[in-house]
Amino acid sequence: MKFSEKVKTMSLTQKLLLLVGGLLVILLLWRVGQAIFKEANAKNNRQPAVAVILSPVENGLIRDVGRFSGTLIPKSQFVVAPKVSGKLKKLYVNIGDKVTRGQVVALIDDEEYQQQVAQAEADLKVARANFEEARSALELAKKDLERAVTLHQKGIYSDAQFDAVQAQYESQAARFKVAEAQVANREAALETARLRLSYTRIIATWETGSDIRYVGERYADEGALLSANTPIISIVELQPITAVIYATDKEYFRIKVGQEVSITSGVFPDQVFRGRVTRVAPLLKETTRQARIEIDIDNEDNLLKPGMFVNVEIEYDRRENARIIPYSAIVTRGNAQGVFIADIENRKAYFKPIKTGIIEGEKAEVLEPADLSGYVVTLGQHLLQDGMGIILPETGFQTGVQPDGEVSAARG
Repeated sequence: MKFSEKVKTMSLTQKLLLLVGGLLVILLLWRVGQAIFKEANAKNNRQPAVAVILSPVENGLIRDVGRFSGTLIPKSQFVVAPKVSGKLKKLYVNIGDKVTRGQVVALIDDEEYQQQVAQAEADLKVARANFEEARSALELAKKDLERAVTLHQKGIYSDAQFDAVQAQYESQAARFKVAEAQVANREAALETARLRLSYTRIIATWETGSDIRYVGERYADEGALLSANTPIISIVELQPITAVIYATDKEYFRIKVGQEVSITSGVFPDQVFRGRVTRVAPLLKETTRQARIEIDIDNEDNLLKPGMFVNVEIEYDRRENARIIPYSAIVTRGNAQGVFIADIENRKAYFKPIKTGIIEGEKAEVLEPADLSGYVVTLGQHLLQDGMGIILPETGFQTGVQPDGEVSAARG
C-alpha cells in the first residue's frame, strides 16, 4: 500500500502526531546546523599564535649619558717671536723638544746691539762730564752772588753790577739743570740699549700652567733675517690637554662646569681618559645652533695629542638599582606606551602600560609600575595584541601540548 493511501486511512490523531514528529526533526536538524556553523566561524576567527623572543626584567645600574664627538687642542698655545730685528744666529730647540719656563730658545746676532750699548755708555760719560762742569760753574756763580750781595749792601756794588752777577748765577743754574737732564736722558738711552741687547736672547716664558711645555712648530731656520714680531716657534701645553665639543640647546642646559667626563680614542681603544668640564660658552652660535664646551683631560703620559679625534661621554645622572628592560620591548598601543608581559605558563602575552625614565643605549628604566617583573617580549611584539597566544623559543624552555590543544611552558 502506498504512503498516501496509508495517510488517508489514518485517524486525525495519528495525522497530528505525524506532523509534530516531522516538525521536531526539522528543528533538530536546524540546531545541529547552527552549532556546526558557530564552531566553524570560531575556528576561522581564532588569532594565530606569534613566535616571540623574551628578555627578563632586571635590576641594575643605568646611566643618563650624553655622547659627543670632539677634537683635542692644546691647553694653551703661543708663538715665540723676537722683539728686535736681526739675523737668527742660533736656534736651540726644534719640533717636539721640551721647553721649560724661562728657557733661552734662540739667539739673534747681537753685534749691532752691543755697539749701541757701547755708544750709549760713551754718551753717558760725556753727559756726566758736562754735568760736573755745570755743577762747578754753578758753585762758582753762587759764591760770586753771595759776595755781590754783601758788597751791594755796603754800597760798593751798584744795582747794575749786582744784577749782572745775579743774572750770571741764574744762567749757570739753568745750565746745571740742562746737564742734569742730559745725564738722565743718557742713562735712559743706555738702559734702552741694554734692554734691546737682552732681546737678542729670545726666552720662552709664561705665567701660569705647567713648567714644561713642548715646541709645536718651527717657522724659521738659523741664518734667516727676521724683523720684529716674526714667528720663530710655537709653544704648546699638553698637560692637561683640552677637548672641544659642541652641544645643541637640548644638551646645553644639562652641561655644567665641573662635571666629570670620560674620553676614549680610536687610537687607544682599551683606555679611558678622565676629564672635567672647565668652560661652557655663554651663547649658541646662530649659524650652527651649538655652543662650545671645553674639557680639560689629564694627560700625564702625553698620549693624547692636539688634533686627535675623541669620543666624549658626560654623565648627567645614574640609578644604582633601577628596573631595566630592553628598549626594543617598548611598543605603543592606542595612546599608551608599554610592553607585552609573557605569561609563560599559559603561552599568552598581555599588554602592560609603563612609564620610562633614563634611556641608555638599548636599555630603558621603568619608573611605573614599580612591581614590573617577569619576561617582556623583545621580538614579535609589534604583531601582538593583548591576550594573544605566543610561541616561545625552544632554547631554555620546556614545552608541552595539553589535551585541549593549549601550549604551556615553564622555565627550564
